[in-house]
Formats: sequence, structure tokens, C-alpha cells
Amino acid sequence: MTALISIIVPVYGVEAYLGRCMESLLSQTYENIEIILVDDGSPDNCPALCDAYKAQDARVRVIHQENAGLSGARNTGLCEARGEYIAFVDSDDYVAADYIKTLYELLVESESDISQCRFAYVSGEPLESGKSRSYKVYRGESLMEQLYGPEQEATYFVVAWNKLYKRELFLEIRYPKGRIHEDEATTYRLFDKAKKLAFTERVLYGYFTENTGSITSVFSKKRLDWLLAHEERIAFFLEAGYERLLPVAYKKLCDACITFSYRCTEQVEDATYVKAELRRRLTFYRTKGRAWISQLPLRTRIGYRIYEISPILYQRLLKGLQEG
Repeated sequence: MTALISIIVPVYGVEAYLGRCMESLLSQTYENIEIILVDDGSPDNCPALCDAYKAQDARVRVIHQENAGLSGARNTGLCEARGEYIAFVDSDDYVAADYIKTLYELLVESESDISQCRFAYVSGEPLESGKSRSYKVYRGESLMEQLYGPEQEATYFVVAWNKLYKRELFLEIRYPKGRIHEDEATTYRLFDKAKKLAFTERVLYGYFTENTGSITSVFSKKRLDWLLAHEERIAFFLEAGYERLLPVAYKKLCDACITFSYRCTEQVEDATYVKAELRRRLTFYRTKGRAWISQLPLRTRIGYRIYEISPILYQRLLKGLQEG
């Protein structure tokens, strides 16, 4: 008897996309699954669609709740899940037919607590099926280090939804309710509990990119939640013995303050406040993390000081370096 795997799907405002997502899940070659649709108070026809899928297939379970956000919906699914393993799929995305089968076999074969695949940014085209069984295994500090790799590689590791987890990892962990960047605030804690993670090179998950209403498409002061998540991560690193990662962790925080500031145009609500707050936080991080920031290249440290003194001067100097 194969293990039961719970697939948690938060549902909100995706009437146009839910069918494609569900078709990919109901077509999984690994059949011992339960699909938990968490209708997060969706204002469109999604609640009725969820109930229709439940009537169509006994493996579908539906939970209707008042809107609690993505984290709240995932947490509800975790509380209701019966499976030995957990997967998350966002309701406007879709997966390959052997998504669950491949991740399950990879997890068992490698004796890992988490398995993950690559994903592709898609706009509706089918995912190509492949047969490669190659994978890499990461453990301990090496696993945590992947959160600070090149941007695309780091994204594979931080997101919640391209992975299969042993359920026991979530016994004491939940996603922070009411915040965006919930994966940035949670994945590192799961990595700390996991003995190891296996990463297949296959692209098995399609991340849909035409939904312009996505929280990732518009800058707002809610982006400060990203900074909070990384502040919490640094505190966790200090407590859990990952001090070797602190220089790069502080660098990521400081760099984000500058990047966010330039993305915060005058059209953003409370733009003046947000820019001032980002500048203040950069000073705070540089001061509090002095012992670790001192290990960064001199050029990087000088750049932070120039930005604190004059963001305009910093931008001019940066432009000159890029053009030169």
C-alpha cells in the first residue's frame, strides 16, 4: 500500500484557472492522494467549482472558510491533512502528470525529509515530460546555504509549492498569518528540521505568470514583510548555530533595502514613508550586523554608507559604474 499524500490547494479568485490546476492534479499517476481545496472566502464562482470537484472525485475534500489569506488557507489545510506527506499547489498553477510520483519516489529513494523539483514560468503551455532521474542531495548548513545562491536557484529552494514534505516537519510549524512572503518566513525552519533535501533537475511544476493580480506583481509597503522574515531568519541563525551564514544574510537584507527603495515609485501608497523606513532599516542592519558586515567586500560596505548619506548620489555612482 502506497503512502497517502495530501495536496493542499488554497483557492481565492481563480475561477478562470482552477479547472486547469485540478485537471493536472486529478490526472496524477500517483493515485493515493487527497486534494484539499481550501476555499478562502473566494468572491467568485470558486466555492461552487470546489464543491463540484468534490462530487466528481472522492479524493477531493473541500473546506470553506472566511478569508484568511494564503498563509491562513495553507494552515487550515495542514490541520485537516490526513496524509503522511504534504504538498502545496497554488490554484492558478499546474503540475506534470508524474509530479507527485516523482517527488515521492525521490524522497523515499534518497531517504530525505523533503524533495523538490525545478519549476518553469508558464502561461498555459503543457509541461514537457522527462525521464531523468538525476538529483542532488543537500544537508544541514549546505541546505540552508542554498537560500542565498543565485536568484533563480535560491527561488527553487525558498518557495513552498515545488516540494513534497514529510508531514512531521509541520508538527510545530505554521505559515505566518496576515503576511506576504510567508515562504521566506517559514522554509528555513523546515530546512532546519529536515535531515536532508533531494532536488531533481526535472521541471514538474508550472508557475503561471499572467495573473496580474498576484501579490508579487505590485510593490507596496507590505513588501516590508520580506525584511521582517529575514530579520527573523537572522535571529534564528544566531540561536541555531548558523553564524557562518550571517555575512551573506545581512548583505541580502541591506541590498533589499536599496532595491526596494528604487522600486518604490511615487505612485506607491505612502512612498515617502516607505523610502524613509528602508533607509532607516539599512542603517539599523549595518549597525547591528557590523561584526558580520565587516566581512563583506570594502566596496559593498562603502556603497551602503553612500546610500545612507545620499540615495541620489548612490544611484549616480552606480549608473556610472554600470556604463563604465
